Amino acid sequence: MDDLIADFVHYLDAERGLAQTTQDSYARDLARFQAWLKDEHMTALPERREPLADFFAHEAGELAPASMAREQSAMRKFYRFMLRQGVISANPMELIDAPKPARHLPTTLSATEIDRLLSAPNIAKPLGLRDRAIFELMYATGMRVSEVVNLQMRQLHLPLHLIQVIGKGDKERLVPISVQATAWVERYIADGRTQLVHGRDPETVFVNFHGHRLTRQGIWKNLKSYINAVGIEKDVTPHTLRHSFATQLLENGADLRVVQEILGHADISTTQIYTHLSNEHVAEVYHKTHPRG
Repeated sequence: MDDLIADFVHYLDAERGLAQTTQDSYARDLARFQAWLKDEHMTALPERREPLADFFAHEAGELAPASMAREQSAMRKFYRFMLRQGVISANPMELIDAPKPARHLPTTLSATEIDRLLSAPNIAKPLGLRDRAIFELMYATGMRVSEVVNLQMRQLHLPLHLIQVIGKGDKERLVPISVQATAWVERYIADGRTQLVHGRDPETVFVNFHGHRLTRQGIWKNLKSYINAVGIEKDVTPHTLRHSFATQLLENGADLRVVQEILGHADISTTQIYTHLSNEHVAEVYHKTHPRG
């Protein structure tokens, strides 16, 4: 096995051009396989599915899901290489199902934390008023940060409490906006944006100090600053406001299809992750309120 692993790593370097860190990781994964073969008193590479299934069952109790996925990737490449080299006559890794990627539940903010964040910007200043309007908008609509920075004045239909959002793949959707968020966007346009555009009339709704389009990085940096200022210790990104919006809609009884449409998800399975968060909330409320919870 030592020679086979060495040949494989050389192949990864010379022909595949994989990074050294990836080569080292694959070598360690195969060393674990080699050690398991030794413990099982196997002297040749298994060519049947069952021994490999046993190995991965053993590894599932030892490794994190991400490490398991990488280990299987290493084994798949290793076995394909061994088959091409004529070391084995069959590739049992083709019969091993790929591990399902772990799906991490997204971070969300509670209603109280949202209130703390929204009250953080200094609305007496144009930039603070802009930031308040941005956060109100994102929390009220679930818009992606890319959709916010690219938002144009012609897409605002504030008297109707609607925004024409252009999402991924240039797909358009009409998104409702709350009365409160509408008022903040209107206030920013009237009192903040006019001071920032310096007499010009750009199409972009949200601009920086120089009157140019605000960037995604700019919103992310500002959000981090406010989060730290109000003492919220969660790992918050602009997407957290989108997650919080969707979760709280579902917790308050919104239909999953409606939430999918508002968020602009092409596949409802993407939206369904928020039902897990909502179910967690239901369980939490149950255990807190039931006398024998």
